[in-house]
Amino acid sequence: MTGVTQGTWGCAPPPGPILGQKNVKTPIPPLQAPRGGGVRGVGETAPGQGCTVPLSGRGLSGRAVHAGRCSPSPTSLPQRVRGRRRELDYISQQAPRPPRRGRGGASPGRSGAAMAAEWSVVLLTCQRGGCVSAFQRELEARRLRGGLGPRPPPLLLAVEDPWARLGSGGATLNALLVAAEHLSARAGCTVVTSDVLREARILILHMGRDFSFDDCGRAFTCLPVEEPGALAEALVCNLDSLLGTMTHRLCVGSPPGVWVCSTDMLLTVPSAPGIVWDGFQGVRVIAVPGSQMYARNHGVYLTDEQGLVHDIIYKGTEAQIRQCAGPDGAVPLLSLFFDIVLCMARGMTEEDFVKGGGDASARNARSVLWTALRAFPLSMACIPDASYDYMTMSASDHIRSLTLLPGSASHLRFSKTAHSHVDRPCLLEDGSSVTNCLLEGAVRLAAGSVIQHCHLQGPLEIGPGCLLSGLAVGSSPALQGCPLRDIVLQGHHVRLRDLPCRVFTLTGRLDDWQSPAEEATYLNVPWAEFFHRTGIREGDLWDAETPRRSRCLLSARLFPVLHACEALGLDDVLWLLAPAAAAGKRLACWRTAWRMSWQELLPCLDKAAELGARRALFFLQGQRKVRAVLLGHRDSSLLPLTRSAVHEGYHEAMLGTLDEVASMAGDVGIAARALACIAEVLGCMARGEGGLRSGPAANREWASAFGRLESGDIAGGVRELAAERQKWMSRPALLVRAARHYEGAEQILVRQAVMSSCQFVTVGQAELPPLGHWVQVACPARLDLSGGWSDTPPITYEHGGAVVDVAVLVDGCRPIGARVRRISEPELRLVSLGGTSRSEAVAELVCRELEHLQDYCQPHAPGALLKAAFICTQVVQFPSQKPLQAQLMESFGGGFEVHTWSKLPHGSGLGTSSILAGAVMASLYRAAGKAASTESLIHAVLHLEQRLTTGGGWQDQVGGLVPGIKIGRSKAQLPLRVEVEKILVPDSFTQTLNNHLLLVYTGKTRLARNLLQDVVRNWYARLPSTVQNADALVSNAEECAQALRQGTGQLQHPQHRSGHERFLCGGCGM
Repeated sequence: MTGVTQGTWGCAPPPGPILGQKNVKTPIPPLQAPRGGGVRGVGETAPGQGCTVPLSGRGLSGRAVHAGRCSPSPTSLPQRVRGRRRELDYISQQAPRPPRRGRGGASPGRSGAAMAAEWSVVLLTCQRGGCVSAFQRELEARRLRGGLGPRPPPLLLAVEDPWARLGSGGATLNALLVAAEHLSARAGCTVVTSDVLREARILILHMGRDFSFDDCGRAFTCLPVEEPGALAEALVCNLDSLLGTMTHRLCVGSPPGVWVCSTDMLLTVPSAPGIVWDGFQGVRVIAVPGSQMYARNHGVYLTDEQGLVHDIIYKGTEAQIRQCAGPDGAVPLLSLFFDIVLCMARGMTEEDFVKGGGDASARNARSVLWTALRAFPLSMACIPDASYDYMTMSASDHIRSLTLLPGSASHLRFSKTAHSHVDRPCLLEDGSSVTNCLLEGAVRLAAGSVIQHCHLQGPLEIGPGCLLSGLAVGSSPALQGCPLRDIVLQGHHVRLRDLPCRVFTLTGRLDDWQSPAEEATYLNVPWAEFFHRTGIREGDLWDAETPRRSRCLLSARLFPVLHACEALGLDDVLWLLAPAAAAGKRLACWRTAWRMSWQELLPCLDKAAELGARRALFFLQGQRKVRAVLLGHRDSSLLPLTRSAVHEGYHEAMLGTLDEVASMAGDVGIAARALACIAEVLGCMARGEGGLRSGPAANREWASAFGRLESGDIAGGVRELAAERQKWMSRPALLVRAARHYEGAEQILVRQAVMSSCQFVTVGQAELPPLGHWVQVACPARLDLSGGWSDTPPITYEHGGAVVDVAVLVDGCRPIGARVRRISEPELRLVSLGGTSRSEAVAELVCRELEHLQDYCQPHAPGALLKAAFICTQVVQFPSQKPLQAQLMESFGGGFEVHTWSKLPHGSGLGTSSILAGAVMASLYRAAGKAASTESLIHAVLHLEQRLTTGGGWQDQVGGLVPGIKIGRSKAQLPLRVEVEKILVPDSFTQTLNNHLLLVYTGKTRLARNLLQDVVRNWYARLPSTVQNADALVSNAEECAQALRQGTGQLQHPQHRSGHERFLCGGCGM
């Protein structure tokens, strides 16, 4: 069970003096240790206990949330306040009132699942000499990647303890002072004032002591977890889990104050803890249930019927523990600062509390605390479904916590291969776990084993009960053929003054670090057996003056660090596993090496180097992920990884990998996606500055690279793009423009992919109509019933599409049409009529030179669609050395006159442009003496729109060129082919549909090209929600088609159908 305390400031002051009462309007005095050392008066803390402390005297009522477990043995108050930090405390300074929405979270009694606490300050305390700058960097990284809630705190501070062995109580007070200093500075104060704490929400996280199984401590122990919905992809540490629990679960709805949380346990809390803060005053401990047997070696709370804590019982008798049991037999386990919180327990007397302080200075401090805090009620809230696992010094416990699935109430998702690239995942047995690793070749991992932060090459076989961490690829040869079972093998970054080096440690899963050698094991066998097998003597490991009871694994100088004659490696510890015959060869080298014990290594661990190595490995395996996702055509998003690479300074590595994939893929679709990913990297690097991503991409400096891509030289084009890119990296405005040009390059390749559909355009010969004979084609409009946007490239050939369309008349006629005739003059007359074929001309354009056609790819240019139609039907060859007039006279004996019309407004969303293109091409083919089927026209319009650069899909021409109701489909493959199936419906259903159709013009128009930029960008991002919507579009279309066939008319609700479409196109709809 864990304990939690909560409260508010501003209630009537309790009787008697309050600590610091005279300083309400004056600066907080600096915290200083009394003579004799330590922060006496704060109180000794048994490992895993927490407290609430006043800063000034206006009637303290605070809250402290504690989540941890007491150590098996209590400690007495020494000269310095000591104790493991596993607590979560709160201090508040305001009158009790209902919390405000959007600040503290949900209103009392509500789940708050969608709410989050908004911190003013988050502080992470670490031991003196604990590499505070590296931890500050980690906090800032979490702010950048959105790991601190929807509104990140303005202050993130890593705080080093002012002296060694300060204890969690002293560390809390020091952190509060630092927070007050920074908040005062932000408020414009010239001195530290407690006033800044009245509205502040402060979270203090204590890193605690060193951890045998992670060089960066329990806070940064990585969990086998992935967060698919995270904005930025990153390793999930215990710190992140606790931040999520505190921000989104435990602290939701609480008023301003200070929470203090230890990081040495794995905490699981339901999404709705059920804690009501309305009208709360005093101090509250929050506990989780535990068994009575467990409680016999730990602490429990004894409460009355009102939930007030009567006593805190530590390692009590069976009878005492039974007093604390609830109806289900469970007891609320303790984890608080005894010396501070205990004084508020109703059953505690001043005499007993003060006597428990140890020496005179401690008793004096307890007397002050009693006077200051006694008046505040101490209540308890127990969360029935919550649980936690203390991260013990047992390797078995640690391995178990990394291989078992989390509880059902956990917000984390277990992953057997979290943030790892594994060549042969089938070799990883269920019940194993791999986190932040690159495993190449055949690496077999047995159930009950864990690998973290390793780059290994097979063949390797790792048996059960193993923990491997921090091994680089160079360690692989030493591991091959080595029997690994029930061992812990770690590589460490160590700094000996200014000398960095690598040290390897090897222990057994069952070994105890602190038991005397006579009673303990090393490598899971008695020390005597180990000495006999290896030839190592006690004198090699411990000095002669070391007491027998102090000779333990923790102090044994087992691990080689430096050697005068040779470089050391993994072999220099693995030999300790070897049989006696082989061990003798390595013993002499081992004896002549300078060796250190784990106890001696701890202060030399280079946490900054270790965090940096983990980061480098994370992005190395991330580069492998990029290759695997792109080359494997996977629907996995690379955007979260892209954001992390930019935040952490690994964007160049990401760009290099994407360049490589685009150049070497040999697949135009893969290359296009790689270029889109490069555009995302550049856009992320601009960090929201530099202007809009959508915009022109026509700077002449990029023209050469574009030309190579247009000509089919993808590798050469990618190289030129990369070279040009380097000139555009200096500021956000240039980065955004570079991103635009990469999207332009991507569109070139998408066009080439879509143009693969040209092979399905079959054009035959027909009789050439006489000069002056009009060939007229009139088409209906189309309504998209379901599946729209799934026909859009590249979705249509990467995911597959399905769209149900119905051809419709407007006011009883076909609203879109074109007519073409041959004329004697060698020119092209392009005429746009009004709403019908009988309307007057509203625009006319005559083209007599090829140069007049060169703007055919600019959708806004006059006559662009008609110019593109002449080129795509190959009536005109462009570009060509032969003049336009010569081409026309030679092939047709004259030119062409084209009239087009539409009753529908431009940009109405009824498929006007594509259907008009189909009508123009159909009439143009026939007027030129050619014949094309409807299927050919559908694919020909695809080709035209790519040349026109509007980049449309195929649903419009399917809807307008094929009569009636139909479903069009495309498979997830290239070349792109569209297949159409007519849907036969009962006549009565058609009549019913006709009776209920009404066309309303809203006046809003939009160019498909502008919408498509957003759709394509969203698709290439491949966020899970986008992929799910694409899946839903296709499945909905198939369901719609089935409903139509049955004639039931049970179609989707329009809002449900269009919701998926709006999601893909950024809310624009169709």
